[in-house]
Amino acid sequence: MPGPSRRALARRLESLDDFAEPSAALEQYLTPPEIAAHVCHLASLQGDLERPVVDLGTGTGMLAIAAALAGADRAVGVDVDAGALALARENAARVGATDATGWIRGDVTRHPLSVGDATVLSNPPFGAQRGNRHADRAFLEAARELAVVSYTIHNEGSRSFVESFAADEGGEVTHAFRATFPIAKRFDFHAEAEATLEAEVFRIEWGDR
Repeated sequence: MPGPSRRALARRLESLDDFAEPSAALEQYLTPPEIAAHVCHLASLQGDLERPVVDLGTGTGMLAIAAALAGADRAVGVDVDAGALALARENAARVGATDATGWIRGDVTRHPLSVGDATVLSNPPFGAQRGNRHADRAFLEAARELAVVSYTIHNEGSRSFVESFAADEGGEVTHAFRATFPIAKRFDFHAEAEATLEAEVFRIEWGDR
């Protein structure tokens, strides 16, 4: 049975709550429903939701919940922040995705998972904070360990880095698309009421282990 359309999926995701008190250090921003819907609709079309789904750095639970609504039997979100996981659980309940989602507290760089045939979804930190450059690399490394296929969201201009990393690890970028990432003023260092980041999303097929 086909999953919901991309538009219908985005509409359901719009009801999810954002962080009430986001952490700047953890770069806690809401993954836009449109991007989550695009990623998970594509994953559904590719058959990538037919295997276990892991959302690394799940935050509000947006990607894990989107995967569940798009047809995944099981989607597990991993996050280091207990408050984020509590919010993710509430969001899953809000849209009726509780049975298909699970939540684990853990550091992505020392994740507690032993699965090796998952589909990984992740909106990692863009490394915008001082001293956090290349923060997304650890998420790609974890995806390489866990996934057959991964979908990750990165700052604009990351294509050469992502393609090089994938190639070095026996993987290949099969799909890439741009995405607009609106960010409302959340922290004192934000100068504008709302900013728009240009992001890039990559689907990677990882080679034999």
